[in-house]
Amino acid sequence: MNFTQFNLDARLMKGIQQAGYTEATPVQAAAIPEALAGHDMIATAQTGTGKTATFVLPILHKLLSGPRNMTRALIVTPTRELAEQINDNIRTLSAGTGIRSATVYGGVGPLNQIKALKSGVEILVACPGRLLDLAAQGYAHLQTVEILVLDEADRMFDMGFMPDVRRIVKLVPAKRQTMLFSATFPADVEKLAAETLTAPKRVALGLSRPARTVSHALYPVAKHLKTALTFEILKRTDTNSVLIFARTRHRAQALSQKLAREGYNVTSLHSDRTQGQRQSALAGFREGRYQIMVATDIAARGLDVESISHVINFDMPDTPDAYIHRIGRTGRAERSGDAFTLVTPEDDEMVRELEKIMKQPLPREILPDFDYTVPAPPQQNPPAPRGPRPMRRPPEKIPHTPRRR
Repeated sequence: MNFTQFNLDARLMKGIQQAGYTEATPVQAAAIPEALAGHDMIATAQTGTGKTATFVLPILHKLLSGPRNMTRALIVTPTRELAEQINDNIRTLSAGTGIRSATVYGGVGPLNQIKALKSGVEILVACPGRLLDLAAQGYAHLQTVEILVLDEADRMFDMGFMPDVRRIVKLVPAKRQTMLFSATFPADVEKLAAETLTAPKRVALGLSRPARTVSHALYPVAKHLKTALTFEILKRTDTNSVLIFARTRHRAQALSQKLAREGYNVTSLHSDRTQGQRQSALAGFREGRYQIMVATDIAARGLDVESISHVINFDMPDTPDAYIHRIGRTGRAERSGDAFTLVTPEDDEMVRELEKIMKQPLPREILPDFDYTVPAPPQQNPPAPRGPRPMRRPPEKIPHTPRRR
């Protein structure tokens, strides 16, 4: 389906052309007409399917008629990186229309955000905590909102933002259009949808399986040889832009440092980095200054970089859903990509779950001439023979208490 068939306001075609859009993706073809018709909507779609344009274009179409200089559309999202990416899409697609947008999130000073709100913006892209703070202080006026978008609702639930989201819903007019996007639908998200939407249309595409444009391979290896095998994979693979996932921020930082010592242009994205460092890392990775980014799941959620050629799971994710989100960073928008996963015997159960979802065995790869027999180094502090085992530091988890953003 061509974008001209949506009968969008002609003034939007300039931005659509600038974004390089010609044919709509399946989720866009299914969801944009429903959104343009003003229906409430629940949408589930795989990462990389053009989800952002699915709600941005109908918002822009509606805002081109009616008053200006007031907040008429509110997009609530869980992370500041995703807020900025959505705002970048809005700016591209609204080129030449005069529609203004702003982002609101924590981790940075509020003065520039307050200035933008005072100047009058039609679209506000916000993280829950900072939005509630600015609303309480009288800077964010939500009484004129006509369209509410709740993006990545499952992730907002995981991050403990659901109480904040419910407070935000109470601040916007009851008469509005609401669109909720979520990759998965746990009971709390279903409950939020039932409370928030009226007779919603449902669009569900590509939810249960990874994108067909991604090739998968498992690399069985002993735990102590993961780093060495990663170096070998990188040496033997024609890579352009590589995203490597590690389970914790400490492992992500350590691997990033080791790769840098090997001469790679590498950066990292995890919760120990400041907002400025994270924005610099993302910009450098998008622009090609860094060949490799090592990230945790939390930091990389919503990462929108179209040119990623390979995803390497240094650590197997905890759930099949997390795997699908990770490898969805490559093979985006019908481009081909590769997903390599290092697996140890501890990962066998997760591998079986993935193969069940994908309805086929995942290929196992053994690198020729790589020495898989190197013994593990002796432990510096072997465990005591008696008594309880010391607790290991758990994987990086998202807090379940609300955090201000």
